Amino acid sequence: MYIMWFEVNALSYDYSAPIECLQNPHKPQYGGGIIMNPELEDGLKGWSTFGKAKIQHRDSHGNHFVVAHSRTQPPDSVSQRLYLHQNNLYTFSAWIQVSRGNAPVTAIFKTSTGFVHAGAIIAQSNCWSFLKGGLTVNSSGPAQLYFESKDTSVEIWVDSISLQPFTEEQWRSHQDQSFEKAHKGKVKIKLVDSQGNPLSNATISIKQTNAGFPFGCAINKNILNNNAYKNWFTSRHFTVTTFEDEMKWYSTEAVEGKEDYSAADALLQFAKQQKLSVRGHNVFWDDPQYQPQWVKSLSSQQLSMSASKRLNSIMSRYKGQLIAWDVVNENLHNNFFESKIGATASSVFYNSAFKADGATTMFLNEYNTIEEPGDQMSTPAKYLAKLREIQSFPGNANGRLGIGLESHFDTPNLPYVRSSIDTLAATGLPIWLTEVDVKSSPNQATYLEQVLREGRSHPKVQGIVVWGAWNPQGCYRMCLTDNNFKNLPTGDVVDKLLKEWGLQGVTAGIVDGNGFYEASLPHGDYQVKISHPTLKNSSLSRSFNVAPKNNASHHDDLLLLQVSA
Repeated sequence: MYIMWFEVNALSYDYSAPIECLQNPHKPQYGGGIIMNPELEDGLKGWSTFGKAKIQHRDSHGNHFVVAHSRTQPPDSVSQRLYLHQNNLYTFSAWIQVSRGNAPVTAIFKTSTGFVHAGAIIAQSNCWSFLKGGLTVNSSGPAQLYFESKDTSVEIWVDSISLQPFTEEQWRSHQDQSFEKAHKGKVKIKLVDSQGNPLSNATISIKQTNAGFPFGCAINKNILNNNAYKNWFTSRHFTVTTFEDEMKWYSTEAVEGKEDYSAADALLQFAKQQKLSVRGHNVFWDDPQYQPQWVKSLSSQQLSMSASKRLNSIMSRYKGQLIAWDVVNENLHNNFFESKIGATASSVFYNSAFKADGATTMFLNEYNTIEEPGDQMSTPAKYLAKLREIQSFPGNANGRLGIGLESHFDTPNLPYVRSSIDTLAATGLPIWLTEVDVKSSPNQATYLEQVLREGRSHPKVQGIVVWGAWNPQGCYRMCLTDNNFKNLPTGDVVDKLLKEWGLQGVTAGIVDGNGFYEASLPHGDYQVKISHPTLKNSSLSRSFNVAPKNNASHHDDLLLLQVSA
């Protein structure tokens, strides 16, 4: 399949993000961008101390780097002064090593209006780790890049640093190019008569009947008996949903031993009627405040037994009916089960989940991994460490794991969002944005569109669920509709993007003189209709599919339609 390319005046974006700790760092991305002396080939030119650290230029097997040593405070490190522009989006990267053990290291920019976190890594000794992040600033002006580690006993080694600015137009062009390359296919339709001769100048229209990319919205039991809500939701052509609360433990077993799946069963039946895929949310929530009341007082042994019963009960009930399970929710920020049962509690849960419903992908669902670079508990590096912990547990190596990124945003930092997804994508595991919303503000709809475009265009994101289940008392953080089921600005954004991405739009045109019509279409199922005065029934209709192709495939999808004139 051939790919349509756009001609743009933009430096291509580098989606790579090595997650292995390497003996030698790679060359800096974008040649270092606006960083002076990014590979430290020119001594310490451009680099200075930050805080009370001392810095040194070192060489190891021909590789030059800078070292910050004699550190007494977390910010004591190496620094470079830069000038940042408010309207630019900056992608940042550096290779980091520490002198002993391992330690989290954060890249920070000190600006005139405050400190901006650009990304973090768990650096190791004896090998180099790749830190990838990004930032925007709320005003133009001078800034200082520096690196911070709370472990003041380690030296911070830095090499191959890069800071590449992109304009908003360039950033959007990356999205368009990525969407075209990763999520669309070029289809060529040839129309011939019964003798095989081209039928020219026919009118053609193509409508998507089912999207290849899962995009949807959460629902709750309010939809079951509210026809206005039901009509609003079903008219959006969503393809996937998540139940807001109805599968959670506190909903299905509020009283010990008295399970009630009636609400979840009814919602699943509704989803099946609408041909919606369903994400199972969730088996466990690691936050202490969201446990059933009776669970909180259980002993370690009692909790272990009750948790096992819970997992097997819900997973056996819905086995094979869901496309995903959020097995442990918010496991990086909380440790209720670990504190009660033991440090391997989550790994054990995943082991049991793989056994209970092995054909379904089991997700680790977490917030702030892409939303807040300043949250050190759930950075991409911490997320990767938790994945490795789960995968290394006996019996888990071949389990179907997935990466669930909740995506509850205040003000999106798009370069950080993209870089963080790049890092997680290096695992090869499926990535979903599972609970997308934006807090209420005058820019809420604008920010929502930014996040959805970023997620939908990323080559490795495989699905998106908006967290906008309607409730008459108000949604969790963001509604798409008012209580009369008229779209709010956020709902307008969703409808606009659904149309742009194919589900609510029609592609139409005229077949050329040789009977050909070409279109670049998002992956999915389509219905094509041909109209021509010579056709016996005035029109012809056929179905076809546009699917992702192997990178080695270099042919168009050719749909040959033969008609009787």
